Amino acid sequence: MKTDPSGVLTGQHYLDGDHACGEGAMAAGCRFVAGYPITPSTEVVERISRRFPMMGGTFIQMEDEMASMAAIIGASWTGTKSMTVTSGPGFSLMMENIGLAAMMETPCVIVNVQRGGPSTGLPTNVGQADMMQARWGSHGDYEIIALSPQSPQEAFDVMIDAFNLSEIYRVPVMVMTDECVGHMTEKVVIPKAEDIEIVPRKLTDKPPGEFWPYVADRNMIPEFARAGDGYRFHSTGLTHNERGYPVMSAECQQECVTRLVDKIRLNAEDIVRFEEEDIDGADVVLVTYGITARVARRGIDIARNKGVKVGVIRLIVVWPFPERHIRELAPKIKAFVVPEINYGQIVLEVERCAAGQTLTVLVPHMGGTVHDPEDIANAILEAAK
Repeated sequence: MKTDPSGVLTGQHYLDGDHACGEGAMAAGCRFVAGYPITPSTEVVERISRRFPMMGGTFIQMEDEMASMAAIIGASWTGTKSMTVTSGPGFSLMMENIGLAAMMETPCVIVNVQRGGPSTGLPTNVGQADMMQARWGSHGDYEIIALSPQSPQEAFDVMIDAFNLSEIYRVPVMVMTDECVGHMTEKVVIPKAEDIEIVPRKLTDKPPGEFWPYVADRNMIPEFARAGDGYRFHSTGLTHNERGYPVMSAECQQECVTRLVDKIRLNAEDIVRFEEEDIDGADVVLVTYGITARVARRGIDIARNKGVKVGVIRLIVVWPFPERHIRELAPKIKAFVVPEINYGQIVLEVERCAAGQTLTVLVPHMGGTVHDPEDIANAILEAAK
């Protein structure tokens, strides 16, 4: 196993997506992970638990997912890059503390290797039905960032992005992978550490007596002070002022929560990431993400061979959603086609942004397996009529 002096893996390797997630987290500087075993995500933390002793990291198996989320919030406030890993049922249990992380503006990463649901569902089989929960799962108004890889290589790559985005915007970031990506094995190229761009924690340079924890910069992001560095401040899940102290008023709620939302919404164009192909002149545009983006390739080829001009938008960042791009594209095409391993989630965002300017077609699949590409091809052909 080829590693650099810090213990981070380098070079070319054959890894499954779960192990690639773990390696990406470590390459991004993650040094604290708390989690609870759950299929099909456990391999991520199994890898990390074996590798952390080589680089001074700490892994703790917690008593449950709620405690896991609480632990990474606490670790993050020491200045340590922190992460937890789970799947559907555990994701549900984490939601209360994900809301706490959003309110406290705690940088951290949550990996959800999605499986079939609801409830315990299909523990060892694929699903994509947690996408709306990622955005709206905790109560109240807040914003998060969520990414969705389509391969083990991208699982590594998006972990770097996820940690960087969490540091830039002081927000929980989710990596919404799935069982197929998690369990497939492919070549993964890991750059040398000096070739990976890492965003460090934005620590305050103010002396302890002058620092308030929620005074935001022009991008609406507060500076950070680590617990234990001599700073005395308050941080809470309650509505709070710039000093971090609870203030139970509508005025403070307006100021506090508006900034939590706007620091993502007003910077969305800098956060959104997607790939597009053959959009100009397309009759139909597929909007895809995760493993479904790869399965759809065969369906696209079938439709193209029958004369349909098919374009593709593959979401890498799912939240925030690329609203402006979908709105601008909608009047230029006959239809959007959205294949998902669920009964319709991201398709609702596509339909909302299309705003009646074009047809939006869902190709649903309940999970357990991936789509039959013929179903995707048939949907494209029907939409192109």
